[in-house]
Amino acid sequence: MLQIAPSLLSANFAHMDKEIEWLNRSEADYLHFDVMDGSFVPNISFGFPVMASIKNEVQLPFDVHLMVVHPEQWCDTLSKLGARIMTVHQECCPNLHRTVQQIHEAGMLAGVAVNPGTSLSVLEEVICDIDLALVMTVNPGFGAQKFIPSMADKVRRLRQMITDRGAHALIECDGGVNLETGRILKEAGVDILVTGNTVFKAPDPVQMVRDLKSL
Repeated sequence: MLQIAPSLLSANFAHMDKEIEWLNRSEADYLHFDVMDGSFVPNISFGFPVMASIKNEVQLPFDVHLMVVHPEQWCDTLSKLGARIMTVHQECCPNLHRTVQQIHEAGMLAGVAVNPGTSLSVLEEVICDIDLALVMTVNPGFGAQKFIPSMADKVRRLRQMITDRGAHALIECDGGVNLETGRILKEAGVDILVTGNTVFKAPDPVQMVRDLKSL
């Protein structure tokens, strides 16, 4: 069954108590945090104080996607905040293997993200060391973007790479995920779907999570 990671970027921050209430009732597997610095991506989202403020309220493990330069400096901070997964962008990590090691040493699962225009070849030397490969199905930096159809083939090629190398990495996709695109990605071989407006703006978010899991 697919794993679902609702993205907090789409939450109504004026009513976080209500958002947390349904998240805790849902069958979601993770709560996804898109942390943007306005440098690597042209937007600024939220920082670690937001995670700290809800860590004891949300029952879901944290899946943290850092769209920031020098992500390695935040390993200990995220570990103390209870993050289960820390995902970095290859473009921000000139010493990617070392960064993956640092994430593991801090007690978290290590993920590496690839943008739509980034070749999967950047993962070849670390695919057996990472726990998650995040295929961005939109360009990073903003929510509510349209799914890029060619990314489904990228997922297929990544699934083949993982199989060929005997790796254990899960495949996660983030961007433009709804029931239609989620079905396409499942057929391509995805394991985890990150979804924002599709769940947070749904009339019944709990049911939408259930529908996505059962694709």
